[in-house]
Amino acid sequence: MGSAVAIRLAEAGHHVRVVTRSGQGPDHPGVERVALDASDGVALADAARDATVLYNCANPGAYPAWERQWPPLATAILHAAEASGAVLVTLSNLYGYGPVDQPMTRDLPLRPSDHKGALRARMWKDALEAHEAGRVRVTEARASDYLGPTAPVQSSILAMYANATLAGKPAWVYSDPDQPHAWTAVEDIASTLVALGGDERAWGSAWLVPSSPPASVRAVLQELGRIAGTGQPRLRRVPRAVLRAGGLAVPLLRELTGVLYQFDRPFLVDASATTATFGLEATPWADVLDATARAWHRRAVA
Repeated sequence: MGSAVAIRLAEAGHHVRVVTRSGQGPDHPGVERVALDASDGVALADAARDATVLYNCANPGAYPAWERQWPPLATAILHAAEASGAVLVTLSNLYGYGPVDQPMTRDLPLRPSDHKGALRARMWKDALEAHEAGRVRVTEARASDYLGPTAPVQSSILAMYANATLAGKPAWVYSDPDQPHAWTAVEDIASTLVALGGDERAWGSAWLVPSSPPASVRAVLQELGRIAGTGQPRLRRVPRAVLRAGGLAVPLLRELTGVLYQFDRPFLVDASATTATFGLEATPWADVLDATARAWHRRAVA
């Protein structure tokens, strides 16, 4: 996501500084790449010293690392925004809402049921308190599971399933593949982040990224297979009891069971407030599927 935002800003004529631990990033004349540990608040503040907007597209990695790595990272990023005077735009997810029985909206109370959602909710609370104290200007974009040609295999559970089905293999699914679900295109996330950073109406609030119409895991995989010419997906469901048992030995499986509620019931997004305020709409669903199917198929068979 950081690369998608950086390229979009650079192509609009902005000077962009991309900070990563490795120093890697988009190869674009408008992009400066800096290698540093973003959890180092002093170094990050220095890198952001002349920034007007600071986009937090960081991700500590696998779920088991979140509680250890996110707090110092979030603290450093908030400090860098405060020290530089830059607007802080954070990319987040929908975990903070917890299990819901209605489409999620930006003003729905945060009621996380899992420690990962509680962590994201605390991060937003800390940023919002700093905003309300006049120390910094903050906003947040909340997206559902990623979909798009550049989304890597590890970016969403759907991408992992598709990496198997588009290679003609069966996919083991961890939850009900027939529940309606919202998916968020990578480019729509980038558009939303850029818009929020440049519009003061966004600051001091969180906004949902316009997302797809309801589509189950099975339905999306079927469409991807149809476009790629790989046929019907073969899905095999892993019993929840097996996942729980596996979680006793494998931390990642244990963390996964905490967010599977998102696939046990309808998981829908109502981003009408984002559309009404900023004029942002989701990319046509057929276009997203077409581009994604071709790119993910090439990757699956490579």
